[in-house]
Amino acid sequence: MGKIARIVSIVGLVVAAGCALVALGAGLGYRFGFWHFRTGIATLLYVFWVAAGTAVFCALAAMLAAARASAREIALALAGLAIAGVTAWIPYDLRMTANAVPAIHDITTDLANPPPFVRVAALRKPDDHPAAYDGPAVGEQQRKAYPDLAPLVLKAPRDKVFAAAQGALASMGLELVEADAAQGRIEATATSLLFGFKDDVVVRIAEDPNGTKVDLRSKSRVGRNDFGMNAKRIRALQAKLRELS
Repeated sequence: MGKIARIVSIVGLVVAAGCALVALGAGLGYRFGFWHFRTGIATLLYVFWVAAGTAVFCALAAMLAAARASAREIALALAGLAIAGVTAWIPYDLRMTANAVPAIHDITTDLANPPPFVRVAALRKPDDHPAAYDGPAVGEQQRKAYPDLAPLVLKAPRDKVFAAAQGALASMGLELVEADAAQGRIEATATSLLFGFKDDVVVRIAEDPNGTKVDLRSKSRVGRNDFGMNAKRIRALQAKLRELS
């Protein structure tokens, strides 16, 4: 019985580790150009089911080992359970997030006159989404899903806001593409950790009767659903700029 518990625990741990490696490979494979991002996303779906089943298997293995009072087998089974659980949770959480937000990927604080991309437009590949705004239908979906997103007006002078916006983008890990102080425009790109998905951001800074007005726009280069990341990014950037007030 002790031998069976050991074998079951080891098998569970090995399969759990395999699931984690496949999940990593799904994203890195797209990032380094081995396959389309949809292949990676589809792989994560299969990984979820295998990892979830493995988590159950490892939980049973832990109970079997506990019945034998075998600390080593319990540790192996729990390690497998932890790895499989985390691996299954990641695609599950992505799926739940995707279902909770609209399938859009172009978010702005100014729906009537979205800040345009200038320098970033030349960086987009032919298969990427165009740099042009996605239109009023998308704007209406945004209005319903993210009603809090609006232009930010700060009392700080324009040059100070411009510098602060550059610093905020850098602190958030975005790569600066262009900063045109004369036009009050900053463009930058965010890259996701695993898949390497790129979202472009443009900041428009202009003088306003009440101070300095800041409009933001964040748009994904690929994918129909941005999992709410563009809205989250705009909120985070606005929160950093509000520190100037």
